[in-house]
Amino acid sequence: MRPLTPRPVPDHDLPTAANAHCAYAFECLVASFEHRQPLSLAQVDELWVQYRGSKIDDRHIDGDGAEQDDGESDADEGAEMDEPVAARPAAVSRLLTMDDAASAGSSNSSLPLSTRSVASSTPSSRGKGSGAGTPASSRSSQASVGRSGGREEYPLFVTWNTTSRSGHKSLRGCIGTFEPQELEYGLRSYALTSAFEDVRFSPIPASLLPSLSAHITLLTNFSQPTKDPLDWTLGTHGIRISFSVHGRRYGATYLPDVAQEQGWSKEETLVSLMRKGGWSGSSSRWLSTWREGKGELVRYEGKAVGLHYGEWRDWREWATAGTGVRSQGLK
Repeated sequence: MRPLTPRPVPDHDLPTAANAHCAYAFECLVASFEHRQPLSLAQVDELWVQYRGSKIDDRHIDGDGAEQDDGESDADEGAEMDEPVAARPAAVSRLLTMDDAASAGSSNSSLPLSTRSVASSTPSSRGKGSGAGTPASSRSSQASVGRSGGREEYPLFVTWNTTSRSGHKSLRGCIGTFEPQELEYGLRSYALTSAFEDVRFSPIPASLLPSLSAHITLLTNFSQPTKDPLDWTLGTHGIRISFSVHGRRYGATYLPDVAQEQGWSKEETLVSLMRKGGWSGSSSRWLSTWREGKGELVRYEGKAVGLHYGEWRDWREWATAGTGVRSQGLK
């Protein structure tokens, strides 16, 4: 396993995931089921802003009660409200028309993913998660994304959860990378990789979409490696560890919210993470194993942002209404 030498993210613009990033992850996943090209991240960003703006306008109108037409500005607002529901700003039609034209002339090609940079970051519920790289194959390699020069790159993780009718949340896939990725490329590739290639789970089928939620975490504020396994803060830091046992190097990571969600102490988190990495020793010996194995820890930060499928579906139906762009399978 490689030494824990983090590649820093510039401090001048620390990243925060947004709902539009989650919407893009859903767009890529659903597009793979529908055998079409997804909208671009730029298109999703712009359409999401317009969609949220329309929802704010609707709430403002509802809060004001009845329409008023005694002023010029009120009359303008009333004229906007009288538009058919299917009508959308010209920018929406332009964006979706551009996407339709692009997808018509596109072809599928492989999606390169470095097996060295892929890692799971959550407790395994179906066997042990290695925290090591896993090859990207089958469905996650159906799409191609070009890397654009000059754009900022971030380490990131994509998590898929399901929610039962009783409200119980279950992990369904979580894979990401510590290698900075161009945002669109990284979101698209890891949305598919975590959905279809997490070895702890079977590939996510289309039938699970209604219960699915997407969670994006952009990683930042990486520390230098430390030999102190407790040099981090619960609920604030994610941790990535590396240690040796009998000449073999082990490693794994947990995102910032994992330990708190599980109700673990720091010690319990480290024992779980060492076992996730492949260690099978007694929990009472974790610290001696850490010291003897020259353990190293890197802490980092990142706030997960989530979006449920129903929210994505409502946005997509709003975006496609009246445009003629095909969007199969929305339900």
